[in-house]
Amino acid sequence: MSVTGVQGEERHDYSKAESRHIRGRSRRLLGSLLKPLQGKLWLTAAAVVVSSAAQVAGPAIIAYGIDSGIPALIEQDWYPAAFAGLAYLITGIVGAFLISVYIRLSARISQAVLIDLRTRVFLHTQKLSLEFHESYTSGRIISRQTSDLDAIRELMDEGLTMLVRGLMYMVFTAIALVLLDWQSGLVLLVALVPLGILTRWFQVRSQALFRRSRVASAKLIVQFVETMTGIRAVQAFRKERRNEVEFGDLTEDYRDVNAKVLGLFAVFNPGLAFIGNAAVAVTLLLGGFRVIDGSLGVGVLLAAVLFTKRFFDPMEDLAMFYNGYQSASSALEKISGVLEEQPSVPDPVKPVDLWNAEGRVRFEAVEFAYTKGRVILPRFDLDIPAGQTIALVGSTGAGKSTLAKLIARFYDPSDGVVSLDGIALSDLHPKDLRRAIVMVTQEAYLFSGSVADNIALGKPDASFDEIVRAAQAVGAHEFIEGLPNGYDTDVNKRGGRVSAGQRQLISFARAFLANPAVLILDEATSSLDIPSERLVQEGLTKLLADRTAVIIAHRLSTVAIADRVLVMEHGRIVEDGTPDELIGGTGRFAALHAAWRDSLV
Repeated sequence: MSVTGVQGEERHDYSKAESRHIRGRSRRLLGSLLKPLQGKLWLTAAAVVVSSAAQVAGPAIIAYGIDSGIPALIEQDWYPAAFAGLAYLITGIVGAFLISVYIRLSARISQAVLIDLRTRVFLHTQKLSLEFHESYTSGRIISRQTSDLDAIRELMDEGLTMLVRGLMYMVFTAIALVLLDWQSGLVLLVALVPLGILTRWFQVRSQALFRRSRVASAKLIVQFVETMTGIRAVQAFRKERRNEVEFGDLTEDYRDVNAKVLGLFAVFNPGLAFIGNAAVAVTLLLGGFRVIDGSLGVGVLLAAVLFTKRFFDPMEDLAMFYNGYQSASSALEKISGVLEEQPSVPDPVKPVDLWNAEGRVRFEAVEFAYTKGRVILPRFDLDIPAGQTIALVGSTGAGKSTLAKLIARFYDPSDGVVSLDGIALSDLHPKDLRRAIVMVTQEAYLFSGSVADNIALGKPDASFDEIVRAAQAVGAHEFIEGLPNGYDTDVNKRGGRVSAGQRQLISFARAFLANPAVLILDEATSSLDIPSERLVQEGLTKLLADRTAVIIAHRLSTVAIADRVLVMEHGRIVEDGTPDELIGGTGRFAALHAAWRDSLV
């Protein structure tokens, strides 16, 4: 399923074919989650059945106690009354014990399902390609892991138990009523007609509203998360008022749809109460006449009234279950959509090992276009010998970053082959690929933890001395030593404790520690000031010896360390040569260099 397909599931106006596909996908996911728990499910079902039967037996025992126990007591025979009392007590104890059993079992089943599902979502989204994450917003991913999983948790924790127990209770109550007094059972049967009509009315109207409620809730979460994530841009561009209006509209939409849901319950619950009370009244009236003429015992009438009333008791709970069911069903549809998504850059079926890469990179007849976009690289050929440092120069949108992403295999070409040491990247073992090629981007993302932990990401088993040497190589050691706790300093969320330039230096040290055969720097010096950039360039000169490197930079000072410069325009190489050759020429790079030199004056 494509990313656009997953995004489309935020709609609630599916075609019939789409609805069938989504429901089938959700059922398969639920089946796979419950399959390992079949034993506990059967045990829980048995506990529910026996518990419901024990609870339902109460009115029948009362009828026996009244109609048989009381006359026997008049005759000084206390055995029937004692038996009825003891039986009622035992069924109550058994019912209570089994309720405790199935609550515990259902809780274990619920937690097992949620842990499995939460883990699947996390691991799967981690494996999905960059294309998915660039299209599927972070707010929606968070919504899948939070509100959607919470909806499923609420259903699993209480809803399913409520449903099974309620249905079993109603079935056993109806059977007991028919066995006790079939004429009273007919009254209940007649009452099922308006009950079925009312329930169907509620089901049809609530289904669409519950789905809209889930969509509105997800939009609220997305808006909130994206606003908080981009709070700097929000405040820098004074977007607070616009966000207030947008969030207000989303809140109003969420309130309106929930008000309509409550409106349904305002009709359903009173209607349910009226049907139940009418059935009880008719049972009592008709039974009363039969008691008078002696064809029905008082105890049986009391039991029939109790059975009729108790039959309708779970209905409100079942309506609430349906509310939770619709929310959980909608959530499961969205989660199953994410889990159905396949990586656009799949792992090879038969991976080829490359233990010691030399670093030769080749593009052979490569074409590339992003999904539903224009062609970025039209029929592209390039040979980068092992150990060569090349600089990619060109205007924004020329295809430089795309070229880097193809080398790192964040994307696969639409046509042609990108290879490392003669092996297509799509055939290379993922571990060998990630070990051989490392990319440092402008973002310089740091994870919560110490500076040392962030550097060691490039080599998890690195010693502290190796971490320090990597930092020294890129000129980061001095500022790290100046931090409150040196290498043990916590960088805080997303590296908020260090400056943008310092984050970039730490990311350099991380990449250098990884010791790749091919190093890609995508605008990686953009956050550095001139002195820091010179320090890094010194480290780069040492590190890039005998290593293939691809440097994308708008700062032409960074280009000076390259062996070869490629000038790109519209996905094509328009100039190719050493920095000195191109500077001495009259082409595009010479003009760029002259303009850059004049800007320094």
